[in-house]
Amino acid sequence: MAVRSICILPEPVLRRKAKKVANIDSSVQRLVDDMIDTMRAVSGVGLAAPQISVSLRVAVIELPGEEVITLINPEIVKKKGERLITEACLSVPGYQGELKRSVSVKVKAQDRHGRNVRLKGEGLLGQALEHEIDHLDGILYVDRVESDKLWKLLPGEGQEGL
Repeated sequence: MAVRSICILPEPVLRRKAKKVANIDSSVQRLVDDMIDTMRAVSGVGLAAPQISVSLRVAVIELPGEEVITLINPEIVKKKGERLITEACLSVPGYQGELKRSVSVKVKAQDRHGRNVRLKGEGLLGQALEHEIDHLDGILYVDRVESDKLWKLLPGEGQEGL
């Protein structure tokens, strides 16, 4: 297990659609462990594999006080509603923006053991699911922000990154 470097925009890997994981083997297990270590080291809520230079459809999410959720080959199968939120990203440090996300999201994926899972997320979990799956499709939150709704954080302002 290791903490890896976070890719920062404009790294090309952040703009590519990640490849589907064909086989959940020991290298994928190591990747998941490294992603969890990296996410925790930078106090993130979620992390997608492209954010650490690995173009595979793998993401991890850890909400405060909850177990880590590992998603392999996740797909959004249903979105419901719309809400305006403020968001930031570990790969776009020093900025945050206002954008629209779904009120609830249903996702299908595999867990780290290859079992099929279905999740329904609302609130922060729903936001994290959409944010991380966007990363796997080469989309960053700044792509969803209207130009006048993105702002630079002042020195010392906190940033909760996804």
